[in-house]
Amino acid sequence: MTAELAQEIAAFLAAHHVLSLATISSGVPHAVNLFYACDELALVWLSDPKARHSRDLEANNRVAATVAPDYSDFATIKGVQITGTAQRVMAENKRRQYLALLEGRYSFLKQLAAGALKLREAYVQSAVYRLEPLRMVFIDNTKGFGHKETLEFSV
Repeated sequence: MTAELAQEIAAFLAAHHVLSLATISSGVPHAVNLFYACDELALVWLSDPKARHSRDLEANNRVAATVAPDYSDFATIKGVQITGTAQRVMAENKRRQYLALLEGRYSFLKQLAAGALKLREAYVQSAVYRLEPLRMVFIDNTKGFGHKETLEFSV
């Protein structure tokens, strides 16, 4: 893994907000968009543990994901493709750490925590999840058509 590429990917991830997560369970794929925060190159998010993607992770923690904004000019496309594993964060100290990252990035989460009873209850019942990357591919068409650079992580 090159430090320069890792920094470039980290900066890209920090500048964007929506992760498209693909899960699979019983041979059936599923994709969902989620707000995320960065824990270095790992991504964390908050979800209802009863949501399909959350249930899928309980059965099979292998995932694929992308972070890519909408572009109208092909020559300026940039994005990250990620494969790795994702799981629910169970350790309370880590859960609080990741909630702080998410609340720092998305002020509406603090509003939920202090909002009406139904909103507070939904927020408290949400689970925190973390995607640990095994491979990240950075696509950057500003460096040439289909330019890709890959980071491989040791297990």
